[in-house]
Amino acid sequence: MNKNDILLIHGTDYKEMTKRLLEQADLAADIGDKGKHIALKPNLVTSALPSEGATTHGELLAGTIEYLQEHGFEKITIMEGSWVGDKTDRAFRTAGYDRVCRKYGVPFTDLQKDSSTEYNAAGMKIRLCDKAAAVDYMINMPVLKGHCQTTVTCALKNNKGVIPNSEKRRFHTLGLHKPIAHLNTIAKNDFILVDNICGDLDFEEGGNPVVMNRILGFKDPVLCDAFVCDCMGYDVEDVPYIGLAERLGVGSTDVAHANVICMNPPTEAEGGFHGTRRVQKLAQFACPKDACSACYGSLIYALDRLNDAGRLKKGLPPVAIGQGYQGESGEIGVGKCTSCFQKSLAGCPPKAADMVDFLMKNWG
Repeated sequence: MNKNDILLIHGTDYKEMTKRLLEQADLAADIGDKGKHIALKPNLVTSALPSEGATTHGELLAGTIEYLQEHGFEKITIMEGSWVGDKTDRAFRTAGYDRVCRKYGVPFTDLQKDSSTEYNAAGMKIRLCDKAAAVDYMINMPVLKGHCQTTVTCALKNNKGVIPNSEKRRFHTLGLHKPIAHLNTIAKNDFILVDNICGDLDFEEGGNPVVMNRILGFKDPVLCDAFVCDCMGYDVEDVPYIGLAERLGVGSTDVAHANVICMNPPTEAEGGFHGTRRVQKLAQFACPKDACSACYGSLIYALDRLNDAGRLKKGLPPVAIGQGYQGESGEIGVGKCTSCFQKSLAGCPPKAADMVDFLMKNWG
């Protein structure tokens, strides 16, 4: 897998999807030596069920461990340090990782309890947990979601989990963006496996999940987070640490020239869409008919951006979306299935950023 590749796989069998994506990436070849110590670094920011949109699904851990063990890798550790306001061991049990560790015989390291060493991170002094620094290969496993302070959070910000609590507090006093960017000059990002199953709209603790039923793979954490901005309807400039990380040489924001490999088509949502009150309020402006999870989820993100801009109001024609509109005519729709409409945005699925631009110009 190359640094400008983006892998996408859709579905609801998250463990098997994970294994398929890692096979596509040929992760075993990328790791190389079977004796390397491999770490899985999920997002366990707080004690919350993954279904609430805050923490990494245990199925991604299970699928990754199965893949690695089937390819002869034995030195595997799950490691994470929750945010200052919670205990990692409690979040570990809430997310069901204790069962994963028992099943596969894999240890868990609570980085909140680890020692740390200070490093020069491109001109900024940052302490890194010693056990995270010592691994040979790090698989960063963030959740694609919004964040109340940094707008989005994914690969780059997920590495706050490999610093001690004292540094997490200091990062907040420094404004988050600069230290996050500098942290990623020393934190390992060998492979990024993104949980894009049901990340929250805009809050790191979850509570307003948007179902996408998708897992993503990257080698470049900056490209990952730039792509996340597109997925959620933001510009890269809305998240300063992404551009700063690029300038520090961590990676590239050039999504336009990335090689996007979609391993299978998006899946139709099973049993309809059941969101929180806030998601349901946004959904009043959509008219789904046999819509796929990824396409509909992107529309919810786009509607949230339009709501932020004060563009949602009564009387707007509902935005059609879904396979049930193929060959039908109508006023306005998004996705290739609405290609016969008077106004339609192509894509399968179109990105939320493109939906925002399209609806700004053509809606109402």
